[in-house]
Amino acid sequence: MTPQQRDFLSQYLDTLSEAERQTIPQFIAEYYCADEYNANECARLVNAGIKRASCSLKAGYEIDNEPVPQVGRITVVLNWNEEPVCIVKHIEVTTSPFNQVSEAFAQEEGEGDGSYQWWRDAHIQFFTEYAQELAIEFTEESELVLERFEKVYPL
Repeated sequence: MTPQQRDFLSQYLDTLSEAERQTIPQFIAEYYCADEYNANECARLVNAGIKRASCSLKAGYEIDNEPVPQVGRITVVLNWNEEPVCIVKHIEVTTSPFNQVSEAFAQEEGEGDGSYQWWRDAHIQFFTEYAQELAIEFTEESELVLERFEKVYPL
């Protein structure tokens, strides 16, 4: 984390008791999506409380040797310039084949026109391109990591 990101996180952590801080399994600072427009738009949607979920290709975690997010994880949500926008806490982490992601989850992602079809089309395109970067194939049976979160700072 940059000093600015650490300071932002510290401001949030100062609002918690020592016992609450001890229960946090992971801290991370990141932006959502892989381009400037969408990273900034996702940060805006999260900050506004519209985007309350996200998903990622499970194989990406395995290939990059990164841990899958855990319930209780704290994420400093960044814009494309890696400036902190808000902080979220993960309240649920599950896995699901792409073709079994529910319409309700897609709507919680809060992107596009809010329809399941928009979510499906956008994510097929995104995961197909991402899988190519990983030198794997994306199919509708590919496992996703589904993350639900709540904005905790600033309120």
